[in-house]
Amino acid sequence: MGCAPAKGGDAAAEQAPGADGASAAAPAVARPAAGHAWVIFGADTVVAEVASTPDQRAEGLMYRESVPDGTGMLFVFEDNTSRSFWMQNTYVALDIAFLDPGFMVVDIQQMEPLTTDPHESAAPAMFALEVRKGWFAEKGIAAGARAGIVFGVLPR
Repeated sequence: MGCAPAKGGDAAAEQAPGADGASAAAPAVARPAAGHAWVIFGADTVVAEVASTPDQRAEGLMYRESVPDGTGMLFVFEDNTSRSFWMQNTYVALDIAFLDPGFMVVDIQQMEPLTTDPHESAAPAMFALEVRKGWFAEKGIAAGARAGIVFGVLPR
């Protein structure tokens, strides 16, 4: 189960008039690549593929051979309710963090590969973040932590 490496964010410099009327380059604004998001917990960032459609959420990280460190998948839902995930056709052990609409972690669970046991969120969630198993514990991230999320520009 390998997430494809995220492409670098487009950092385009905007032109703003300087004090003398000439153009001066404004600082570049970095953003994740289209279809990706940065999920930030303090000094730790996950470059996540965004699964926001029913088909994307249904496939998730199935059939991947690995999930490189610092990458994962962010599942985005339209509503805040109880969520359930399983690991059918998923070859790599994963951690899943369920987040509320304010990006607060309400639950973290570990999931074993190729199982169909449901992993239900302990509280309503609008987002779920999957990363390689053990990542949250290694980073000291637990329920109650709050993430910052920067979404990439969606293609038109």
